[in-house]
Amino acid sequence: MKRYLSAILLTCVFLAGLLTFNRYGESWDDRSLQKYAEKSINAYSTFPKEGVINIGREDLGFYGPFFVMFTDWASKSLSPILPFTLPDLRHLIYYLTYFAGVLAFHSIANRWLSPVPVLGATLLFATQPVFWGHAFINPKDTPFLALFLLSVSFGMQAFDKLEASSTIDLSLRSKRTLALLTMLWLVSVFGLFIFTQAIHTYIETLVISAQAGNSNILSFIAKDITAVPVETYTQRYFILFLQLRTYYFLLITLILLITWYALHPNLPNYLFAILPAALLLGFATSTRILGPFAGVIVTYYAFRTKGKRAIPVIAMYAVTALMAVYISWPYLWMNPIPRFFESLREMSLYPWLGGVIFNGTLYQSTELPISYLPTLLAIQLTEPVWVLSVVGWVATALDKEKKRTLVEAALLWFVLPLCAFIFFQVALYDNFRQILFILPPVFLMAGVAFEAVKNVKWQAALVVVTLLPAVFGVASLRPYEYMYYNQFVGGVNGAADRYETDYWATSYREAAEYVNGVASPNANIWVEGPAHLFSMFAREDLKIYSSGETERAESYQYVVTTTRYNFDESVYPDAETVYRVARGNAVLAVVKKP
Repeated sequence: MKRYLSAILLTCVFLAGLLTFNRYGESWDDRSLQKYAEKSINAYSTFPKEGVINIGREDLGFYGPFFVMFTDWASKSLSPILPFTLPDLRHLIYYLTYFAGVLAFHSIANRWLSPVPVLGATLLFATQPVFWGHAFINPKDTPFLALFLLSVSFGMQAFDKLEASSTIDLSLRSKRTLALLTMLWLVSVFGLFIFTQAIHTYIETLVISAQAGNSNILSFIAKDITAVPVETYTQRYFILFLQLRTYYFLLITLILLITWYALHPNLPNYLFAILPAALLLGFATSTRILGPFAGVIVTYYAFRTKGKRAIPVIAMYAVTALMAVYISWPYLWMNPIPRFFESLREMSLYPWLGGVIFNGTLYQSTELPISYLPTLLAIQLTEPVWVLSVVGWVATALDKEKKRTLVEAALLWFVLPLCAFIFFQVALYDNFRQILFILPPVFLMAGVAFEAVKNVKWQAALVVVTLLPAVFGVASLRPYEYMYYNQFVGGVNGAADRYETDYWATSYREAAEYVNGVASPNANIWVEGPAHLFSMFAREDLKIYSSGETERAESYQYVVTTTRYNFDESVYPDAETVYRVARGNAVLAVVKKP
């Protein structure tokens, strides 16, 4: 029984999510990301055939599209099989991804902790109400958290497989051959992809020159060069370039792998060992621009445990990850380096125009006080988390040698980025959902605190006690766990009107279900704010109107508003409120009858 305890309890957590995933509303950001996913998926067919990518900055091209593309494909594939709506299937995929991250956390914790502390830290991490709520509704931040954890877990495992005695013992001639061929591959392949836009421009210049009567390669091979518009000839030869580039990439990569195997048979083995970790790192980067930070953590671990012997494998890891980023991010295809740094700049200084409510005051996202992150981290994680984590840090300070690698990883993973976010005043909003990926070390240190208790039975008892606030928080707030606040601020009752609650208006699903049950056939409904979050759960006969449309009705049977930005007070202020979506004193949305 003890042997299977972790599997049994984690299975129970997994099943709890499967039983509730279809109760959550849609998030405010989902629609725009779905459109971006569709455009990105379409690029895989339009680019090879037409040489065109119809994705611009206004389409959210600076967001990495990997996870939203995967979700779009997976939800539509499951739709004919499972009896759920597309929004619910998306929520299922979000949750499954989150749970994969939980398993990755368990794997990482197992590297430094004994079984009961590993299980305790994992359960404490998995059941945090803020994480649990985001796990079902968040198309960006919890998926990135999961991919980040998977990248770190698989990366550490891959470098663990690098034998302690392995060396690359080659003759000088073999080393030179291998180095020259590898350099040729890097320069030629990356050059052909990095300068895609420049090559397109050069082809266009040749076509224009040929049509002007000048002699160049196109004037010799093209018939009736002046009979076809410049754009047509440019696209025709650009597509030919894309095809030749693909053939060249496959051929030179095959030659390189064969040469590696001939000169040193273990090198391809290392590549295949590192491949899953590198792909995950690439996909994490193609989900959020901060994905490479997972690679930094893995690289630190590789050097810390394997030293200089890890350098060739690290190089393979980095190159393969870069290829995965490029393949899974169509917006980058035409001009990879400038667009990547454009995305980095855009996402680090994201000019979000909405206000942020913090301790009863409305701030701009770029003008938050230094206390913003420390305060929210203190009041949105359950009460035992920080107590346990501090005890864990103290315990590692008293036993530096045993947990040295863990301490160093935690400093790199959590402390340094947290200080950077605070002191550089990086733009944040919607509480701290954008930085969920730096929090796992907090729970690893909580696991160290569990391990500081030497008796296994007392360890188990402490785990159970510290899980109670999380379980109660999830049960009392479902399906709005993501707005959890602990008792340091008086729970959601104390946070209401002082801090953000249902900032993604997921409560519009519950409001729609109420209106579905009371509205007359073909009734006119006014929805303030993100009306699409209401309409996707509303009856088909209801006529939904909102401020984003030009058409208006003479009268409305019901008015639905979110309480964010005090819409419930300013929209139809004299109308009778007939229904409230609330948890405790925190009212999330209201239904009024004018």
